Amino acid sequence: MKQKPDCGELSYKGSGRLAGRKALLTGADSGIGRAAAIAFAREGADVAICYLPSEQPDAEEVAKYIRDAGRKAVLLPGDVSDEEFCLRLVADAVEQLGGLDILVNNTGRMGKTEGVLDTSSERFGTLMKTNVYSQFWITKGAVPHMKPGASIINTTSIQGYKPSGKVFDYAMTKAAIANFTKGLAQDLMEEHGIRINAVAPGPVWTPLQEADGEEEKLKKLGQDAYFKRPGQLVELAPVSVLLASQEASYITGEIYGVTGGHGIA
Repeated sequence: MKQKPDCGELSYKGSGRLAGRKALLTGADSGIGRAAAIAFAREGADVAICYLPSEQPDAEEVAKYIRDAGRKAVLLPGDVSDEEFCLRLVADAVEQLGGLDILVNNTGRMGKTEGVLDTSSERFGTLMKTNVYSQFWITKGAVPHMKPGASIINTTSIQGYKPSGKVFDYAMTKAAIANFTKGLAQDLMEEHGIRINAVAPGPVWTPLQEADGEEEKLKKLGQDAYFKRPGQLVELAPVSVLLASQEASYITGEIYGVTGGHGIA
């Protein structure tokens, strides 16, 4: 990114809240996932990260931060829009970490569209498989390996509640993720003792914004938030840490907005 976001590389300080835990995060080479991976390691967790093979250099950077925190880093490149890879991803993470306590479903694609008539089935299908199907496949694969007290954290978005026309299909996927999270909460708790929650970011400075945004629009990102600026990724990480930790032992089926004041109601 031209303007590098703060993912907590220098600023996040841990306090042992995830000591001994084992976490798998998708989309963790950059953005929200990168910030969460760094925070989890500094809180005492061993961390496996999934990312596209083309993002290997960024993933290696994250792995270094994890190892510098004294924790184990496992690198698992691949494309989560493929069901077979998703199931293999979970199995490899469990094997190399020695178990699984925390799952963060964070991978996402966006991209602009000019409206429903100009939105191809290929684009729509890719968004659905990457953003929604992957969470279903990975969660289904992970649950049998997770013990009572484990935590699943999904990434949805303010777009799931207040959609913008230029990304209506992306917004659909984020609404589906919020519903997926709430819909699974009772069954996962009653049958498996697993909590599931989601984080809903608002205008935050991520690679998706720069890759898919217009220059003038990017300059205005976050100006309508109460803080008059976009959020930094390190400002989302503490919410994921809370939801992953036993401090959130009575929290499930919730969507946590980090929106700069916009809200998600």
